[in-house]
Amino acid sequence: MIEGIEIIFGIAVLIMSVIAHEVSHGYAAALLGDPTARLAGRLSLNPVKHIDPVGSIAVPLISYMLGGFIFGWAKPVPYNPYNLKNQRFGPAIVAAAGPAMNIVIAIIFGVLVRFAVPFGIANEAFYSLASLIVFINVLLALFNLIPIPPLDGSKILSAFLPSRYLSFMASLEQYSFFAVIIFILLFWQSVVPVVYGITWFLVGGM
Repeated sequence: MIEGIEIIFGIAVLIMSVIAHEVSHGYAAALLGDPTARLAGRLSLNPVKHIDPVGSIAVPLISYMLGGFIFGWAKPVPYNPYNLKNQRFGPAIVAAAGPAMNIVIAIIFGVLVRFAVPFGIANEAFYSLASLIVFINVLLALFNLIPIPPLDGSKILSAFLPSRYLSFMASLEQYSFFAVIIFILLFWQSVVPVVYGITWFLVGGM
């Protein structure tokens, strides 16, 4: 029963974290001149507008049962890069906004954990939930910063690559699903300890 409740809380935290991630993309695009996300009604924290049945529910359940951690995604917030005022770095700024939001969330809850006693919120339930929020947001930030299309890291990297390499990066899009799966199979065990280490640092070793 307790394990079932933990999974439910974990999926709820994941859903809200990926929604914050996606909405941040939309707001960054809007600030740079693209109204696509706003016109599509996606600049909202309403989960109904963002939940992907596979990425927000099925994958988190499967990843928890198979690997002991919760991972997933929401429906991507649409944006039109051709509307951005800064054509060179605009897409990179929009891409970076998602992981940046996850990092901000992780830092905020890490601070709350560290100062839980003076804030008067110190109890086991709060420590567990806040630490979970930190972990999931660090996980989302690091994963999305991997420079493999279509992850955010690839768009950030493309902004700094010489133009002759851009067509190569674009060509990788058609193999993106397989590239991400291969990365997870080969390197995920090396990423998870880093996520735990950063989480441990943010929450003060709780």
